[in-house]
Amino acid sequence: HPIGCTGARQMVTGMYQMQRKGYRTGLISMCIGGGMGMAMVIERA
Repeated sequence: HPIGCTGARQMVTGMYQMQRKGYRTGLISMCIGGGMGMAMVIERA
């Protein structure tokens, strides 16, 4: 995947897997570098 598109790829893959497996919530996390990181919880309606 292109550099700078990691978050979008993780989001789409996470949503696809949630739908495929019937999960209601998902967690996406990544390191940013320099000791930082971020996480996002997504929920199906």
